[in-house]
Amino acid sequence: MAGLCAKLGVSHATLRWEGAKPASRVQAEARRARYALLANEARRLCSATLVTAHTLDDQAETMLMRLAHGSGPSGLAGMRERSEVDGIPLVRPLLGIPKERLVATAEARGLPFVRDPSNRDPRFERVRWREVMPVLAEQGLTAERLGRLAERMARLDEAAAHRASKIFVEAVLPNEAAGSRLRLDFSALVVEPEEIVLRVLGLALDAVRPEGEGYGRLERLEACGAVLIEAARAGSTARRTLSGCVLSLGRDGVLTLQAEPPRRRGVHPSAS
Repeated sequence: MAGLCAKLGVSHATLRWEGAKPASRVQAEARRARYALLANEARRLCSATLVTAHTLDDQAETMLMRLAHGSGPSGLAGMRERSEVDGIPLVRPLLGIPKERLVATAEARGLPFVRDPSNRDPRFERVRWREVMPVLAEQGLTAERLGRLAERMARLDEAAAHRASKIFVEAVLPNEAAGSRLRLDFSALVVEPEEIVLRVLGLALDAVRPEGEGYGRLERLEACGAVLIEAARAGSTARRTLSGCVLSLGRDGVLTLQAEPPRRRGVHPSAS
């Protein structure tokens, strides 16, 4: 690639992932390291934009992996055409282009490209999904159909996120201990669709513990939300812990979120 860049008059730099390498989650950790290196280089170049060559096939594989992992609407929106990595803009202009078309274009123009041998290693989940794609396509589940599904889910996700942000602002109550605690008018919130209630809960958790680990798998947030919604509609109390926060619902319909002691984590089945 250095030779091609020199021929085209394009500046080039080779970035190396130094240090010890992980024994497990190799592709995930390599991806994290790769983006970190690219983001640092972009900052060195005065916040340049990162551009990747992810194709429609990559999007389809991502969708299948996330389906298998139980992702919700946000995850099933797939990779976005525009996003950010460590504050650096990331653009995927080829996300709607089949990989075979990209390869054919490169070959027709005599442009060299590299085939990563790890892309054929069945030890990696993405490779295993890639191998079953032809079988799924025979039943109509093509890369194009999965790509279209991602576009539709992204549209729905954007709408839900916009609504949740608005409702979150309206639901937050005055708080004498701002920063360490947050209070929501949960009785008013539960008139919203469950998806919006869950998203508002997620925003509240992030507000109380911005440095936290997040609320993990969607199922954990759903389980916590279901208990709180049922209690609010019945006019009873409930108490749960999630994402390093204690969530306490009073009979008045006010939900208080407060950071829990560091020694406690996860969702516990206790209820008051």
